[in-house]
This record gives sequence, structure tokens and C-alpha cells, in this order.
Amino acid sequence: MKLAKLFLVIITLTIVGCSDESTRDAADIKQSGKLIVLTRNAPSTWYVGRDGQPVGPEYDMVESFAAQMGVTVEYVIKDTVKDIMSALEKGEGDIAAAGLTVTDARKLKFQFSPAYLDVTQQVVCRRDKVQPESVKDLIGLNLTTIANSSYSERLSELKTNGHPDLQWSETGDKDTEHLLAEVSEGLIDCTIADSHIVDINRRYLPRLMAPFNLTQDQSLAWAMQKGAENLKKEIENWFGDYKESGRLGATLEKYYGFFDAFDYVDVNTLHRRIKGRFPKYEAMFKKAADKYNLPYSLLAAQGYQESHWNAKAKSPTGVRGIMMLTRPTAKAMGVKNRLNPEQSINGGAKYLARLKGRLSDEIKEPDRTWLALAAYNVGMGHLHDAQTLARKMKLDPYSWRSIREVLPLLSQKRYYKELKYGYARGSEPVKYVQRIREYQHVIDEDVQTRGNVKGKQESGSSKKKSQE
Repeated sequence: MKLAKLFLVIITLTIVGCSDESTRDAADIKQSGKLIVLTRNAPSTWYVGRDGQPVGPEYDMVESFAAQMGVTVEYVIKDTVKDIMSALEKGEGDIAAAGLTVTDARKLKFQFSPAYLDVTQQVVCRRDKVQPESVKDLIGLNLTTIANSSYSERLSELKTNGHPDLQWSETGDKDTEHLLAEVSEGLIDCTIADSHIVDINRRYLPRLMAPFNLTQDQSLAWAMQKGAENLKKEIENWFGDYKESGRLGATLEKYYGFFDAFDYVDVNTLHRRIKGRFPKYEAMFKKAADKYNLPYSLLAAQGYQESHWNAKAKSPTGVRGIMMLTRPTAKAMGVKNRLNPEQSINGGAKYLARLKGRLSDEIKEPDRTWLALAAYNVGMGHLHDAQTLARKMKLDPYSWRSIREVLPLLSQKRYYKELKYGYARGSEPVKYVQRIREYQHVIDEDVQTRGNVKGKQESGSSKKKSQE
């Protein structure tokens, strides 16, 4: 009997030892000096920005956590969520930071950090092809989703609970963004995607529509192996401070804060203008942006917001040209002809750079740019009024998140009557900045796409010459 009990203990310890062999906890990570993070290349996770450096919401958060731990980060990029979860299960990474939904099935295998964002699963189709309004309408459609995903889990639940005829295909070698592109191209009828992914991708693929939600709110979080209890505690301690200090809100604002209600006509028009009008002025925007140390896609986006890249644009209030300069501003910036596109673009860039220079040194990027754009639209005096009001309301006068809350109050008498510059249509600069950020996002994607195509063409040309 005693021998049997001893044998059972040995077997148990062996099993536990084997299951934990590949699990690194906080102490192991600190000793090695490196945190291994599994993620994927996508705008909602990790990607290379326009300056050639890694960016993305997951990247920013991981770097903050790693800095607190005192370690560097090694990113392991996987193609699909299935690959990521498989690698995590095998111990190939310490955490998976890839826009992962916390589901009951996943909680059986992994443990999760606190949630950093709530999303809903959405049915996504092409607006001119099919428009299902309920789960029942999905029956008979060519519906494809990611294999072993939270999306396929949800479809299985629906099939079991009231929709036995629901059918769909699953793919293990494509990501959500790839399927969204296939929907846009008409190759499949519909797919499923999280709402924040849909918000981002509809800017590049304006024919997409999300006719209905498939779930209520679900949480996104980091996943880790169940044996890494101390790592989980480290993450929880870091996250509490990260959220309380406002850094989480700043990160979400940075990557998702400019996505307002989707305007299909507006975004579709922008895509047409990028192909039709933008090439004529692109070099002018680049030259002016370089001269005044501005991102050229930001300056181009501002020009689109001002005039839709119409060099002869005029308004009833007297502003003119691509950058819609007033006569006094044009004169101050050395612009002799506001309808000359190069002069207008250069004048607008110079004015924006000057506004940025007039702001307090305590204002850091990207807030500095957003506040300067707001001042370009509403005037520096009204921006200062908004900062004064923010201080009275115990808000941060140097944060765009705070100022965008305060600006609309400048149209209410109980607020503006005590301010130096009085009434202003404060909601206008909020919309102004929002749209410019959205347009810049689309322009950046277009520039990156054109760069990828050019790179492939040059590569193909080189190979052809070498063969000759």
C-alpha cells in the first residue's frame, strides 16, 4: 500500500515537472534579461511604422511592462492566432500579446492578464453583395473564419443553440485582415472580426460593412501559461499602475481614438482622391513637411481635410487654397498667392510648425501635434481658453484627451463667459483633428502599399536582369 502511494507521488511529480518544464516564470525572465513575446504583424497589434520602427498597441504596452521588469523584449512574429496559441502552449514564448479574446475554451489551457480593451465580434460583408441582418440570414452564405479562433467558438455555440443549419469554412493559414480583404474583393461573402479590427480595416477597404454584432462585449488580454503565477502577478501590478496613471487610456487614444462613426462616402472619396488628385501634390507635401519637420502624411491629411486637395478651393469666409489660409495668415507666412498650391502647402506647413512651437514645452508628442492642429482650426486664443477651463476642471491641460472633452464647452455661455476669448464652436476643432488623424491613417496605408508593390517590382526586375 505504501509502495503504491509512493509510486503515485512519483508519477504526479513527474507529470507536474514535465508540464512546467517549458514554463518560465518572472524570476527566470529577469535572470535571462529577456521577455519573449508572441504576437502577429497587424495594425491592431505590432507593425513597423512609417519611420521604420516597431509600433502598435501591443508593442507599446509590452515595452512599458518590460521596462518595469528591467528586461528587453524579443518579439516572435507568428502568422495566425492558431500559431500563437500553439507556440505558447509549447513554451516558445512567455506571453502572447496579439489582440486575444478571453474565452472559456482558452481559459482551460491558459491564464490571462487584466483586460485592456472590450470589443464585440462583428459579421463583416461587402456592402454591395449581401446584407444579412441576423444569424439566420447567414445560412447559405459563403462564410469563412479563422480556425481555432474565438470567432469559430462563437459560431459553434450558435450552431448548437438554435441554428443547426449554420455552416461555415475555417482557414488555418490566413489571418483576419486577409479574410477581410477577400470579403472586399468579393471572393467570400462574409467573415467574422473583432470590432476594433473592423474599425481599422474599413478605412482601407471602404466597401466592407458590419451589419450586426455576433456577441456582446468581450475582453482582450495577454495570455500566458498556467504555471507562470508570479509573471501574472507582475503583469497585474504593472497594469494597475499603467491604467491608473492614464497611460492605458493614452495608448488606446493613440491607436483607436480617431475612429469615429464610419462614413463610407467620405472614405471612398478619399481613396479616389488619393489615386486622382494626390499624385499631383504629393511631392509638394513632402518638400514642405521635410522643411518644417512634419510627417508628410499628416500635412497631406490636413490638406485633404481643408480642401480635398483642391488648389482653387474658396469658402464664404474668405479662406482659400489647398490649406485654406486666411489673408492675414497667408501674409504672415509669406504666401503671395493663396491659390498657388506650392505656396499654400508651404504656408500651411510653416503655420502649423509655428503653432507647435508656441505651445508649452511640457506638451509632448503626439498631443503637441493634435493641440497645434486644433489651434490651426479654432485659433490659439480659444485653445488657451480650453486649457484654462481644463485646469479649473482638474483635467490635464497638456493632454489632447482632456482638451477634446473641454473644447465643446466653449460654445456654452456658462463656460465661455468667464474665459478671455469668449464663444467658440469648440466641437469643430475636435472633429477637425479626428478627421485628419483618420485621413492620415488611410494615406499611410496607401504609401506603405505602394512601397511594397514598388519593392516587389524592383525585385522582380533585378531577378530578370540577372537571368539575362
